[in-house]
Amino acid sequence: MLLLPKREQDDHVPRFPKRYSHFVYGVIQSGLTSAIAGAIACLPFFSEGSFFSHWIASWLISWATMLPVVLLAAPFIRKLTDALCRQENTT
Repeated sequence: MLLLPKREQDDHVPRFPKRYSHFVYGVIQSGLTSAIAGAIACLPFFSEGSFFSHWIASWLISWATMLPVVLLAAPFIRKLTDALCRQENTT
């Protein structure tokens, strides 16, 4: 769906202004990362049949914890990344 061209009926979908893209990225990135980490940590509960309840609880706690960390650390990480990488020659 992300690779498809924009259709006219998609115009009614509300979108965030571009200036908030770092927040949107942080929410998506922290949510996905904590969901995967929580699932891995809860694998022992799979055999007991209580995987989902343990996973959803651990995911929500870890996401609530990591979201502010990701949003607050992002500017520092961006500056550190810029300091560690060099510009490539395009010619």
